[in-house]
Amino acid sequence: MATERTAPPLLKMEGIHKWFGKVHALKGVDVQVDAGEVVAIIGDNGAGKSTLIKILVGLIPKNKGTIYWKGERAAINSIDDSRRLGIEAVYQDQAVVNCLSVSKNVFLGRELTKKIGPFRFLDTRKMQEQTEALTQKLGLDIATVDQEVRFCSGGERQGVAISRAMYYQAALTILDEPVTALSLKGTKQVLEFITQLKERKIGVILISHNIGHAYSVADRFILMSKGEKVEDLPRDAVTMSTLEDMCVVL
Repeated sequence: MATERTAPPLLKMEGIHKWFGKVHALKGVDVQVDAGEVVAIIGDNGAGKSTLIKILVGLIPKNKGTIYWKGERAAINSIDDSRRLGIEAVYQDQAVVNCLSVSKNVFLGRELTKKIGPFRFLDTRKMQEQTEALTQKLGLDIATVDQEVRFCSGGERQGVAISRAMYYQAALTILDEPVTALSLKGTKQVLEFITQLKERKIGVILISHNIGHAYSVADRFILMSKGEKVEDLPRDAVTMSTLEDMCVVL
């Protein structure tokens, strides 16, 4: 007897369509993510992965379809809307500023301040303390959070971006090609970060071209081609070899 769902999914995107002029970029795509679930979205360039994510984070509007968040219909029209819900994205360029410190990158655009008299100043100490706590939780081996990000390895930079998502208590973290151009060590580190997010009951959408990396951490695989979802498979229903064969014919 199948186990009944006791709670609505964290995220449900239903019948999502997007046109760019005459180009039908997304054709009725459905996506569902549960808390603590890693869903890998796989497909070649032009499959619609990036368009789907841009809609989810509020960068571009959908033309048709519905988004539900924790069972309630959600209107996502801006990045602020998605962040208020608890959605954070980490992009393949790592979205960090090399000349700023680790702590300043974590709080980039949302800096902590303190009031002294009629003025407000950056609360550097508090940002440093909270960044240290975050990096320790992630097992991020950084000598000091005062160091500039340019001195961090590729894996550590991704860790900084993921720390930012954790600080803002993201319920869903989107990772867009997070291991592109990373060393083997950096790749392993990022995959470990994903496992930690899952253990913290944070939902993860992983956009990846690398089947091996996706298979090592994902619970479910969505295959996209030419704006359509062509497969939605739980991990226990497919081997990595079969998944690779499916991707070849997309």
